[in-house]
Formats: sequence, structure tokens, C-alpha cells
Amino acid sequence: MMACVSDPTRGPGAPSAPEVAAAEVAARRFAAQLLSGEPARSSEEVAGRLLAVQGQDPRGARLAIRARSAGLTAADVDRAFTADRSLLITWLNRGTLHLIRSEDYWLLHPLTVRPQHVAGCLRNLAAAGVSADQAEKGVTVITGALAEGPLTRNQIRERLSAAAIPADGNAALHLLMLTCQRGLAVRGPLVGAQHAYALVADWLGRPPAALDRDVALAELARRYLAGHGPASDRDLAKWAGLSLGDVRRGLTAVAPQLRERSDGLAELRRAEVGALPSPRLLGPFDPALLGWESRDPILGPHRQVVTVNGLFRPFALAEGRAVGLWSWSDGQVKLDMFGELPAGVEAALAAEARDVRRFLGSAGTGPQEDE
Repeated sequence: MMACVSDPTRGPGAPSAPEVAAAEVAARRFAAQLLSGEPARSSEEVAGRLLAVQGQDPRGARLAIRARSAGLTAADVDRAFTADRSLLITWLNRGTLHLIRSEDYWLLHPLTVRPQHVAGCLRNLAAAGVSADQAEKGVTVITGALAEGPLTRNQIRERLSAAAIPADGNAALHLLMLTCQRGLAVRGPLVGAQHAYALVADWLGRPPAALDRDVALAELARRYLAGHGPASDRDLAKWAGLSLGDVRRGLTAVAPQLRERSDGLAELRRAEVGALPSPRLLGPFDPALLGWESRDPILGPHRQVVTVNGLFRPFALAEGRAVGLWSWSDGQVKLDMFGELPAGVEAALAAEARDVRRFLGSAGTGPQEDE
């Protein structure tokens, strides 16, 4: 067994070279994520930087924008969905719901909605008692109904039932998923507390010229790195739900735009150096946990507390690590820390709790539509 030899150049308690390297990567990723540095000034700026924000938890998607911006409210996010039509939610990466800028739909949908996602949706429909023929009829009924204007899931369920198509349980949701996977509909405006669906052709208008696949893969790689670099090819493949071959083609195409790194990670030349964020309250399914292969740099020993059975709980971040959980109930933030924190961190998290209340305001319950 090789003896462990101490480094005489390091003083007591000084970080090791691997620790310094890991801290540098983390700081740069936090800056790319808009969790440190200058905050965004609009919902669209956040969505544009991150490219796609996990969207199955309506409040969580809005809180991801809050944590990366200044002065916005949940009502501002909802206005972007409804009045501005600049944001939408639909099934994209890995077959899951994501919040994106409307203009990025044309890049992401053709690249990330794969045949296996559609096949999985059809299997779920069969398990819910919807045959293949009924599924096709269901898509026709949904698109015909949406031609009259945006409708909520409950309204669409009524139309499906009237057409004798099974719509109980999750059947209506899976039929809507299939319609969205086919590129026919998206979640667009808010109607009361519900996220309504709209036809792509009506809500987004005429599509731009289709991108060559290699061009699209290069743009995907560049945009991913802008919001997640430094990162590996496997990080991008996991995030987008694409093959390693595809993402490597994209990364190779943008190689002239990358800076040299000794660790083999990819990063844009113009990336900010970054710093660890100030203490922050991050919502459920926050992008800080979903952009890379490993969540250990942030969660450490608390991984199975923050992530439980596929759910990602709201957590407190300090010095780049998860330091506790938090929840929202009756218009209040409840903090549940993993251990004692310095007084300055506690004060900063209390200020964050006040800002969460300000952000959510009367819209604190958020839209009720979910995956």
C-alpha cells in the first residue's frame, strides 16, 4: 500500500488541489446559472440563459426564475405566459415538462422529443384503457377543440368524454402529452388557476425555417454551456435526453468557441469566472440539481433527503451546498435546517424567505396544472 505523503506547500486546513478544482467548477456553474453575479431582469432572460427549466411543478418553475432575477413576481411570470406569449411549457428533454422561451420551441422540440417518448406515452394510454385508435381520435378531438381557443385540461377532458374517448384518471393528460409530442399543442396561457393548452400554429404562429440537425445540435450545445458550463458530454446527454454521439457532434461543432480546460470539461470562452452564491432558497426541481450527471457537489450527504422517489424538494443553499429544506404553507416559509448555521447565513435565509413571500404574493398557490 502506498503511503500517504502530505503536501509541504499546503498549510494546515488549506484545501487540496482537487478541492480547489471542484470549487472552481462549482463557482463557474453557479455564475452560468445566474445564481451569482448580476441577476436577470426578466423571466425571458432566465429562461433564455437556462434554455429549459423543469416545469412539472408550477410553483417550482416560477421560483427558479425568482432565484435568478431581481424585482420580479410570480404575476410577472404568468404575464409572460399569457399576455406576452414569450414563455410556454411543454414536454421536451427526457420526455418531461419544461418551461422555455417560446422562440426556443423551434430548436428544442424537433431535437429532444424522441420516438421512444411517444411510444412510452402510447403505452401509458394503453394501460389507462385507451386503445391506439382511440388515442388517434383523441388527438383529433383535442386539436379540433383547441381550434376554438385555449382550453384547460378539465375542459378538454369534457370534450374527450363527449366523444366517447376514455378521459378519466391520467388518460386525458396522456392524450394531451401525445398531442404536444406531435408538435400540435403547448401549454400557453393561464386561465384562472389553470394552465391552458393552445395550438402551436395559433399560439406561436408560422415556424421559422427548419434547422439542419447538425446546426441544431451545435446550437443546443452552445446554449446548454451558456447556462451550465463547465460541463461534460455526459452532462449534456443526460440533461437533453440525447445520445452521446449526438451531443458530441454538437460540442465538436462549437469547439472554436470553447476555452482550454485541463479537466476535459467544456466551457464557452466568454464564461464568467463566478463565485459561490449568497445564501439562497431554491424551489422544487430547481435547475441547479438537474443540469449535470451528479448532484453530489451540492447535496453531498443530504441527497436522499432532498431528492425522494423522483421528487426534488425545495432546499436552502449556502456556500454552494444544501444546508436545509424549506416549505411553503398558508403564505409562510418554514425553514428546516440540517444543522446550526452562522448567524449571517441565518439572517440571509430569513431575508430570502421574505422575498419568496413577496414574489409569490396572492399567487402563492400557483397554477394547479401539473404532470
